[in-house]
Amino acid sequence: MGLFSFLKNKFSKKEKQDVKPEEKSDLESYQKGLEKSRKNFASRLDALSKRYAKAEGEYFEELETILIESDVGVGLSLRLIEDLMNEAEKENITDPKTINERLVDAMFVDYATKGESIENEIRFVSEGPTVLLVCGVNGVGKTTSIAKLAKRYLDKGKSVALVAGDTFRAGAVEQLQVWAARLGVKLIKGKENGDPASVAYDGAKYAKENNIDLLIVDTAGRLQNKTNLMQELAKIGRVLSREIPGAPHETFLIIDATTGQNGVLQAKAFKEVTDVTGILITKMDGTSKGGIILSIRDELGVPVRFIGLGEKMEDLREFDLDKYLYGLLLGDKEP
Repeated sequence: MGLFSFLKNKFSKKEKQDVKPEEKSDLESYQKGLEKSRKNFASRLDALSKRYAKAEGEYFEELETILIESDVGVGLSLRLIEDLMNEAEKENITDPKTINERLVDAMFVDYATKGESIENEIRFVSEGPTVLLVCGVNGVGKTTSIAKLAKRYLDKGKSVALVAGDTFRAGAVEQLQVWAARLGVKLIKGKENGDPASVAYDGAKYAKENNIDLLIVDTAGRLQNKTNLMQELAKIGRVLSREIPGAPHETFLIIDATTGQNGVLQAKAFKEVTDVTGILITKMDGTSKGGIILSIRDELGVPVRFIGLGEKMEDLREFDLDKYLYGLLLGDKEP
């Protein structure tokens, strides 16, 4: 069974069965949040298959263009098309719809088998506070993402505290302070332009003394000077690990989906300076180029852990590869 058929069967059953409300809500969020990307990608695939009676040279060239223009990435796009052409020649496949379905199967397999195992939820340690370090350049939605993560785990019964480690960006501490007040959580902050590692130390100490389950540490994103950023993040890491064994236990990188391949370049740069364990994609509902998730996975081998499908707090969802591909390909169609 191809992935198209699998997704249709899987989610048509979910619509008809008496499923949990949050599961149905999750699927609907993917459908709505990926609407722009679906119109750009799935509709173009469909239109292409209708214009050609047989999938031959020009067909594959246009298919490659669709992938690249959907931010799947040049390297991955070329490789997928080359493998697909070889497969089509070997098995004598010329039907455009079959070719498109084989392409989607290949996209699924590439993501599922590339790099680290697929993780979603934060991996909590068995004893003491779990420390999450959050990185990302200015403007990607880092502060809002921290608030959404805090809300998510508060709703799961975890105690949460925030650390305002981005001490150099004007307004960063104030923005986090507003969210902390709304959520009713402790914010540990220092002086403006102060040492971020010192604030991290205060946060770690507070988390230990108050039995906090999750400590989320905001950091600066000044990629224009990677040397300083590397030194700063390394210092924060050393301070945290001295106070809490193994900290930071997770490091999430926030990427804005609307930045396209610039987001992939940001991810590469951050991975050079810190051990990124997961990606959180924001503003997926605002882009028509949903392939960036596949590109990031291919380029970095790091799993997307969460995906932002809207502005509301509940629009931050665990990344689900099946629902992502369903939303990207079939969300407008009645299963």
